[in-house]
Amino acid sequence: MSANSQKELKMPAYGGQAVIEGVMMRGKRFLAMAVRDHEGHIQIHEEKLPGIYSSKWMRVPFLRGVLGLWDSLSLGTRMISLSANMSGTDDEQIDNKSMAFVSFLSLLIGVAVFFLLPAFVAGLLDKAWSLGAWWSNIIEGILRLFILIAYMFLVGQIPDIKRVYAYHGAEHKTINAFEENAELVPAEVARQSTQHPRCGTSFMLTLAVISVLVFSVLGPMPIYWRLISRVLMLPVVAGIAYEYIRWVAGMMDRSAFLRWIIKPNLALQKLTTREPSEDMLEVSLAAFKRLLELEEDPNGTASEQEPQPELDA
Repeated sequence: MSANSQKELKMPAYGGQAVIEGVMMRGKRFLAMAVRDHEGHIQIHEEKLPGIYSSKWMRVPFLRGVLGLWDSLSLGTRMISLSANMSGTDDEQIDNKSMAFVSFLSLLIGVAVFFLLPAFVAGLLDKAWSLGAWWSNIIEGILRLFILIAYMFLVGQIPDIKRVYAYHGAEHKTINAFEENAELVPAEVARQSTQHPRCGTSFMLTLAVISVLVFSVLGPMPIYWRLISRVLMLPVVAGIAYEYIRWVAGMMDRSAFLRWIIKPNLALQKLTTREPSEDMLEVSLAAFKRLLELEEDPNGTASEQEPQPELDA
């Protein structure tokens, strides 16, 4: 791959996500997902992305953050469902309607627990003790951060989730190796860090911090308006958080100060990543290499066939 091709693919042209027994990699025009099935083979799924990913809307500051959040929820959920079917047996297939319902329910619970619950508790404390908009929002932000960290830690104790976190580490190592011009083989990729500044975990921490600043501007309000505002302002907060992460990731190599302020983001990723095994790195590399092939070919077309075994364990 030429140096120019690699430069074009760098941030924010691609992203990654751990899935069930595999990794999904997304570029400007395509996605490629590699999953190890129950027989030990690596299966590849690939598809062309909708036009919105390469449209002018994805170049509009703040709006692209909202679109990116929707991408993580919709595309990411669909890939998790597909990866579960690819990795399981015929008796373990997940129905799309069931997965859609679970995803929608998970979204509602997530908004309620991470945004509405801290706002409600902080609103009650403000009403009882007249804390003021600033301090009540500080407490709300601390509660939101505490819930987030506690959730990540507790979920990370589940054996199946530990494997997902290990694939998350494999995804980060693969992208770090690519950005460092390292050879894309397991032995070289294994030397890379499991942390990456553009990780979704960093986004969640940034979202929690920025929400304090944004919600404080709204001033004092009754509890019911406080709860409504958290839902309505979520796209705004997400857009700001996305631009911040994008800016810091692009500038941190030039600024010691930015490398310092992003340390909490990287530290939090220790809760959502694990050191991957060599076979997990093979899966991540299979997805990323296929993505590069698709992105480099100007006339590339993703296969419409069912996923087929590509590599043996």
